[in-house]
Amino acid sequence: MKRLLELNVVLIFLFLYAPILTLIVFSFNTSEPTAAWGPLSWYAKLFKNRDLWHACRISLIVAGCSTAIATIIGTMAAFAVERYRFPFRLALTRALFLPIIIPDIVMAIALLTFYVQVHLPLGLVSIVVAHVAFSTSYVLIVVRARLKGFDRSFEEAALDLGANRWNTFRHITLLLIAPGVVGGALLAFTLSIDDFVITFFTAGVGYTTLPVRVYSTLKFGITPELNALSTLLLLNSICLVILSLKFQGGSGREVMNNE
Repeated sequence: MKRLLELNVVLIFLFLYAPILTLIVFSFNTSEPTAAWGPLSWYAKLFKNRDLWHACRISLIVAGCSTAIATIIGTMAAFAVERYRFPFRLALTRALFLPIIIPDIVMAIALLTFYVQVHLPLGLVSIVVAHVAFSTSYVLIVVRARLKGFDRSFEEAALDLGANRWNTFRHITLLLIAPGVVGGALLAFTLSIDDFVITFFTAGVGYTTLPVRVYSTLKFGITPELNALSTLLLLNSICLVILSLKFQGGSGREVMNNE
């Protein structure tokens, strides 16, 4: 029985990761048919593709702006729901968790409908707003997890020594929760730069992000150039997630379980 369970685990991992490994292997070839494998060449060609670099620049701008805004809002929201008691606090907290629970397609349609109602043209601003809407929740969870184990005696000591609220927050609180804030920001950046569904519905003409550009290119067939790009995106996501986990130093799961 133990051998069967071990074999089952191996088969599951092969089913999940064999396509990714195949993609990485076939990114190292020189001919258009992806079945022909050869020396490295498509990575060099990839860096000369202006359309992809333009899409990459748009993705970085969107991810940078949305991460900065989501980090500020998420951190403030975490402080509000963790430190203070006010009417409808529980309802607000559950509402902030909704972007994590609801499907991406539902949120994309809801955002598109909202933009039509408020007459907001689709473009860079609409994408940034959409990414802020779903990434703020992740920052909130990570920062709240950090605040759960926060020792408030440091703040009390600073206040007793004559520091005002702002200086206490800037020099004591913010420094102690900085790993959680940075971890939440890295997680938000990862989600933003990899998002496709919500971006596809909220992007305007001339503001195509990298995942949307990859989808458009796939209509003409899979090339080694796309495999090379997908490999780089995979490595980027892995590095950002590892950094996020390193900075977090914990999990936000306990926060959601307590609600």
